[in-house]
Amino acid sequence: MIITPGGPVRGRLQVPGDKSISHRYALLAALADGTSTIRNYAPGADCASTLHCLRMLGVDVRTAPDGAGDAGPTIVIDGRGADALGPAHERLDAGNSGTTMRLLAGILAARPFETTITGDASLQRRPMRRIVDPLEKMGARILTAGGRPPLVIRGAALRGATYEPPVASAQVKSAVLLAGLHAAGTTQVIEPVPTRDHTERALPAFGIDIHRAQGRIAVRGGQRPAPAQLRVPGDLSSAAFWASAAAALPGSAVEIADVGLNPTRSAFLDLLRAMGADVAVAQTGVAAGEPFGTVRVRYGARRPLRIGPDQVPGVIDELPALAAAACAGGALEVHGAAELRAKESDRIAVLACGLRALGAEVDERPDGFAIRPAALTGGVVDAAGDHRMAMAFAVAALAAAGPTTITGHAAVDVSYPGFFEALAAVREPARPA
Repeated sequence: MIITPGGPVRGRLQVPGDKSISHRYALLAALADGTSTIRNYAPGADCASTLHCLRMLGVDVRTAPDGAGDAGPTIVIDGRGADALGPAHERLDAGNSGTTMRLLAGILAARPFETTITGDASLQRRPMRRIVDPLEKMGARILTAGGRPPLVIRGAALRGATYEPPVASAQVKSAVLLAGLHAAGTTQVIEPVPTRDHTERALPAFGIDIHRAQGRIAVRGGQRPAPAQLRVPGDLSSAAFWASAAAALPGSAVEIADVGLNPTRSAFLDLLRAMGADVAVAQTGVAAGEPFGTVRVRYGARRPLRIGPDQVPGVIDELPALAAAACAGGALEVHGAAELRAKESDRIAVLACGLRALGAEVDERPDGFAIRPAALTGGVVDAAGDHRMAMAFAVAALAAAGPTTITGHAAVDVSYPGFFEALAAVREPARPA
């Protein structure tokens, strides 16, 4: 993919359905007693992996005609309760989706059969002890390849437990809470710092009682989800790339409609403001506990920004987009983000290498990076099979003096099919935002 430089980004966009929410709705719908409908389901490969795994376990999943005005498909899931899940005839393939593997492990830990979950080469390098440890504490039996996939899960009777993750992680929290639905007694997660709370919002939407207080989330075992009719808001992490492009390029103004505004996900908007961007947010509604609305971002005078360890969990997926924005004449320091090295790629190393190839001045650090103002030249960058790296490099390339070639750009299909077509659309002659 070749990105030519020049010009602002302007226009109105609608991003795909939220990936994090789509995974959770699909899994809970499969556990429910009855038929659930999920509109605007995320169309990327990651969420398709969750549906594929559910089908392999005997769940009836089908695609209905798209909802009017939705960017993604409508998914219908006929749930028959967790007891109806059956052993797969072969390994479950989670593809590139760590969310699929980790959350599904929480569900399968209590099922009375053996399941093996694997994934692509990238997923097989990602750490899984962080979910294995708490699930084993609850009574699960899970074998790994040196702490990494594939996972061999031998179902067992689970008991409730209290768990405090050593590293803040929404996926670990969610895996434990999903296991807790099928454990004896009460399961509680104590968060060291807040992480995205889509699971806590999705559980009540399916009729599950939970208790939240002062960083503690508890669920009582034995509850059975009820079917639900839901619509997924637009993915704020996908919108972050358009917001960052508008913040970085003079004359830019974008409007992102019908996007999720979950407060555990929107911290990056405050960071864009701190970088000097003009950011306006208008909430238009709430569905299943998830607020949504419109985000408008205009270019503003650039200011340096420092992100510390206490801020990182709330913007972990948006850091590549913020880095891309900083390359266009700004400065950014990030500390306490070692978790980036355990994503689809080593995002610290890949980001530093790619941005340097474009002419940026970047210091790579064990737990973060520092970007200093520099004139970007363009060049050849490798996305390393990572969807967020491909989109970040595309945004940074817009501010370069020459063209940029992105190898491995097809990785965007993991979360945002059509990203490059949308990029071409917002680079058309200026339109009012």
